[in-house]
Amino acid sequence: MATKVERTGIKKDKGWLYFLDKKGNVARARMVKGRKTGKQKQEVVVKCGIKRKEGFLYFIDKDGDVAMAKMARR
Repeated sequence: MATKVERTGIKKDKGWLYFLDKKGNVARARMVKGRKTGKQKQEVVVKCGIKRKEGFLYFIDKDGDVAMAKMARR
């Protein structure tokens, strides 16, 4: 079961991958098809500054908010 960490209300566009960057901000990068290589540019969508806890997975849920769930590890 996931719990919401921060309400951002992001509207997701097709062709973009949304994620939390190293600084805890919500960022997005263009999804690439085929064999294109190289570093893709990412842009910050919302500055949140979320501090991550060890053992939790952080993601953008269907409502466009940042959520976290406990990782299933042995």
